[in-house]
Amino acid sequence: MGFDRRTLLAAALAAAATGLGVRRSRASAGPLVAAASDLRWAMEEVADAFAAAGGARPLVVYGSSGKFFQQIVHGAPFELFLSADEAYVLELHRRDLVPDPGVLYAVGRIVVFAPDGSPLEPDPRLDGLKRALETGLIGRFSIADPAHAPYGARAKEALEATGLWEAVRPRLVFAANVAQAAQYALAGQVDGAIFALSLALAPTTQGHGRFAVIDASLHAPLSQRMVLLPAAGEQARAFFTFLQGREARAILQRYGFTLPGAGG
Repeated sequence: MGFDRRTLLAAALAAAATGLGVRRSRASAGPLVAAASDLRWAMEEVADAFAAAGGARPLVVYGSSGKFFQQIVHGAPFELFLSADEAYVLELHRRDLVPDPGVLYAVGRIVVFAPDGSPLEPDPRLDGLKRALETGLIGRFSIADPAHAPYGARAKEALEATGLWEAVRPRLVFAANVAQAAQYALAGQVDGAIFALSLALAPTTQGHGRFAVIDASLHAPLSQRMVLLPAAGEQARAFFTFLQGREARAILQRYGFTLPGAGG
């Protein structure tokens, strides 16, 4: 039957990495979107709403913003990039790889999460994590890899600000992205994790643990920016506009994001 679109995208990314390039038919295809993992649940609802309004449903690929940045630099065929850290979008613009600096679409928050059965007591200042570390109740703890995942970088900042980084570091399980950090916790593979509020509010997470939103003063803001890429077609541009509209913003707000023009 040939390639489905996900297989074609994987082939395109591999080809981009080797400089070969792959053409993709746009006859009836929705736009290819690279989205930070914190958007996994919210973006699926937004994509459904866009399709219900008459647009071609986007193919959204989720991952760490830093890895998407590198793929885009090397020619990955995405049409729209939603980063969890605006610095990646601004760097693309600085390198003249995108025509403008894009749009701030949300500000994210991080939570400390304890799965069912964990001795960890979540709180905004991480005092419960400190007690659990001091008493040896924490075996393993997960955050996204700070090297390329913005939510991991903010988790590290919060742990450093509370003086817990050195104590927790030997117990850390680094996830490829923030969604994987949440998965580790939900699967009981770790005693706790720091990940995105949007994922803590997801239907698969609710009822399976306890969480507290971490005090925003403990880390730099998660200013999230999106930008159209040079390959963007008509549907990508329409989806970009839709993301800035009332319906999409209401969905993002429901998943815990602060919105530009509404307090962030």
